[in-house]
Amino acid sequence: MSIDFSFYNWDLISNFVLKGLYFSLVLTVVATIGGVLFGTVLALMRLSGKQWLVVPATIYVNGMRSIPLVMVILWFFLLVPAIIGKPIGAEMSAVITFIAFEAAYFSEIMRAGIQSIPKGQVHAGQALGMTYGQNMKLVVLPQAFRNMLPVLLTQTIILFQDTSLVYAIGAYDMLKGFEVAGKNFGRPIEAYLAAAVLYFAMCFALSWMVKRLHQKIAIIR
Repeated sequence: MSIDFSFYNWDLISNFVLKGLYFSLVLTVVATIGGVLFGTVLALMRLSGKQWLVVPATIYVNGMRSIPLVMVILWFFLLVPAIIGKPIGAEMSAVITFIAFEAAYFSEIMRAGIQSIPKGQVHAGQALGMTYGQNMKLVVLPQAFRNMLPVLLTQTIILFQDTSLVYAIGAYDMLKGFEVAGKNFGRPIEAYLAAAVLYFAMCFALSWMVKRLHQKIAIIR
């Protein structure tokens, strides 16, 4: 068996890989934004002290964190169309699933960030006559986001790696693009090796950027 990468050229990359890379990046960005927003709501529910909010949020977060992502993807893709009576497509299924799943992880990050804010600042906001919502919006959440930004970005990198799991439902992500190219040219081994190298290069570069950002935030503190 010989390894030969000579079949790779720009036409192959543009026709097969870039389409999948675009979907993987879009899925990462949309799932991150949606996951952070939904996760922040879940974190506030768990910190509210009201049992009718704490209990469902806790069950949701712990339940999602206890199930493998690929199982959630498959369940949603197979069961939801059966319930609503029409297909929703692999791409849309992946987007909804990732937002719902990642929200559980972003929730715990945001909860830790909110709890890291000194109580004195919260009390100062209350002394100024701020409501709970105003205190969270103007005092607590901006600082929590800044403190947790490196962790949020690290989770986003993990999310990008996990986008390869949409392969299980046939969505055309970056891994799928490499697989199709490998099958068309009879070089599946080279295709998977190239995919691994690209995933590593992108994630390593992003991890290095997050590390530098963490150092800058530490200096600001």
